[in-house]
Amino acid sequence: MRTTRTTPHTGTARTTRLLAAAVGLLSATAVAAPSAVAAPAAPTGAARLTAVSDAVQRADVNGIAWYVDQSAGRVVVTADGTVSPAAIARLRQAAGPDAATLRIQRSPGTFRPLLAAGSAVYGGQYRCSLGFNVVSGSTYYFLTAGHCGNVASTWYTNSGHTTLIGATVDSSFPGNDYALVRYDNGSLTHTGGYTSAPNAYVGESVKRTGSTSGTHGGTVTGLNATVRYSDGGTVRGMIQTNVCAEPGDSGGPLYDGAKALGITSGGSGDCSSGGTTFFQPVNEALARYGVSVY
Repeated sequence: MRTTRTTPHTGTARTTRLLAAAVGLLSATAVAAPSAVAAPAAPTGAARLTAVSDAVQRADVNGIAWYVDQSAGRVVVTADGTVSPAAIARLRQAAGPDAATLRIQRSPGTFRPLLAAGSAVYGGQYRCSLGFNVVSGSTYYFLTAGHCGNVASTWYTNSGHTTLIGATVDSSFPGNDYALVRYDNGSLTHTGGYTSAPNAYVGESVKRTGSTSGTHGGTVTGLNATVRYSDGGTVRGMIQTNVCAEPGDSGGPLYDGAKALGITSGGSGDCSSGGTTFFQPVNEALARYGVSVY
């Protein structure tokens, strides 16, 4: 009688192997899926820099200006001479783990609106500088700084207030720094000389004219700067330059040939030692008031 040999565990072993493979596949799937879903999206470079810029704002430090330099991946902070080391430390602390993106540089003097008593265009006890003559239809105006427009409702050509220019139609400061004054004296001339009002660009060679210090040149060093002046007044969207300016130069024009660029807002230093000066982009004021340079 022939004996038949069987391998009773062969089928069982194969089944076990298949089950193990299936369990392994399910395990891999169970691990991989939650991992993919749970991974947080990394913030973009732009979003990160915006967050750092917002943190600088929240630090509430007077006497600083800052802007985002996307190409360098930095938030550039310029601190005037009144900003203490403790305040600088507060800026870095506000930026938290992204403090390394801060580039902090110093500027001598005090960031302030450049307002003073003297000559040029007079309003109340102050003097400022005429910026750009502008027109809407047949009505002529000039632009000056908003912090000038805030302190005077009527403007004159002389300190004795005997020759009227006209009334302040509107002014915006802080936040912005521009004002519109209407020519109400028909005997006054109001020449132009500017053909366009484009955006400034970093590295652009520019000139500025003011009633205190005359005409000086330099370059644009930053765009869309936020400035928190020493008195706490904050302006945004400024053109930052290394052109000097002095009190009384407020409202004067920043230009590149026949291109109207900005309105003098404030800064630090003087025209003997130099300094940093900020300008309100003129095209924003033109759009706000519906006027044009000429």
